[in-house]
Parts: sequence; structure tokens; C-alpha cells
Amino acid sequence: MAGWLALMLIVAIAGRETTRELNVFQIMEVRSTLGLLMLYPLVRLNGGLAAMRTSRPLQHVGRNLIHYAAQLGWFFALVVSIEFTMPIWTAILAASFLGERLTVGKIAAVVLGVVGVIVIVRPATGEINPGQLIALGAAVGFGISVAMMKSLTRTEKTLAIIFWMLVIQSVAGFLPSLYVWRWPTAYAWSWLVVIAFCGTFSHYCMARAMLYADATVVLPMDFLRVPLTAAAGWLIYSERLDTLTVLGAALILTGNLLNLRGVPRLPARAGA
Repeated sequence: MAGWLALMLIVAIAGRETTRELNVFQIMEVRSTLGLLMLYPLVRLNGGLAAMRTSRPLQHVGRNLIHYAAQLGWFFALVVSIEFTMPIWTAILAASFLGERLTVGKIAAVVLGVVGVIVIVRPATGEINPGQLIALGAAVGFGISVAMMKSLTRTEKTLAIIFWMLVIQSVAGFLPSLYVWRWPTAYAWSWLVVIAFCGTFSHYCMARAMLYADATVVLPMDFLRVPLTAAAGWLIYSERLDTLTVLGAALILTGNLLNLRGVPRLPARAGA
């Protein structure tokens, strides 16, 4: 999950730079296509395309279409604070459908994570706008996608999960990206390569994390993206970093430490 956090932080910076020039559909398509090319050496080393066969094709298709739609919602809504409710929905789904037990530590991690995000972002009160509803839908979609990923790790290799994610999302976004296509500048291409690499292998890190612990253990760590992104904005873009941001980060970190205390390590599947 540390790998997931670091790579997603880089994706946030690269996405900010790239969306100044390119449409979201094009960014996502290039990311999936380049990511597939970057992943292929690992596929080749692990038995080639024959080793990517799956006994659960419909779950792969369903998970990745939901994930694709959630990504679109997040980009278009641009309401980051609501998107970070994803661990809540994942915890609910994992407990309801995957049989994971919600302990006091897990609940504390989620509650402190939510409070920490609110303290950092301090969302404006008042009328709910359509963008916020879209972002909430994206957060629920991400939660469903992650819960389905956890289910897939019980029978599928990590590499196969990421391979089918890239293949399915490349196909899903092909026609929309052609419609809005414009040739990227050299500057945009450099960021697209960064997004492709970090976006692909961040999901690989998360899928691997799911082999060693419950989703309700690893996903609350995602709340840490909020203070880390704020810190990056302060360092790179000279954005404001105040006492409340530090307080929110402390709450999120405390919740995760409570959650991780005494958690047994689950053995990974052979060949995963």
C-alpha cells in the first residue's frame, strides 16, 4: 500500500499537468494502452498470454467497466474530498459480501479517516451540486471495484487482474478517445508516460496488498492520500498548508495505526 500511495501521488501531479492540454478520455486511453505495453515484459516472464487465461471473465469485465466509469466521474466532477470516501464503501461491501469482520480498529480507522479528510478539505456547506453527486457515485464505484478486486485475488493471479484491467479499459475507451483525439505535445507525452507507468503499477501494488490482508485493513490507508496530496501541492504549486492539514493528517495516521495493530499477516497464494 505504500507503493500504491506513492505512485498515486505522482499520478495526481501528472494528471493535473496533462488535463491542462488533453481530454480525460484521451488520457485514460493512452494510459491503458501504454500501461499494457509496460506490463507485457512481466506477462512474458510469467508464462505469456496463455498464463493470463481466466475462469471469471464476467467479473473482470464488470469490475473494470465500473472502475472505468468511476474514473471518469472523478475526473469530471473534480471533487476530491468526496472521492476519498471510497474506503468507507469498500469496508461496507467487504463486510457484507466477502465475509470480512469489522473490528473496533477497522471502524476507528474509517471514522478517523473521514474526520481527517473533512478537517483537511473543509468542504463548503450549502446546496449539493451535480458535481458532488457525480463524485459520490464515483466513490461508490471505486468501492465496488476494489471489493471485486479483493474477490478476484482469491482465484486469480495479480498479474492477470491488472492485465485484464488494461485490456478491457483500452477497449471501453477506444471510440470516445478517437472522437476527442488531439496529438499531444512532447510535454504532455512525458506526463502521459508517467501516468501510464504509475497508474498501472499502483494497481499492481494494491492487488498484491490484498493478498496479505483484508480490504478493510489496507484500504483505510488510502485516506493518507489527502494530506500527502496537500503536501505535494504545497511543495510544487505553493498551495496553502496550514495547522488543520497537519491535524487531519494526524487523525488519519492514528486511525491507520490502530487498524494495523495486531493484524496477522495472511499468507499469499502460491504463484500469485
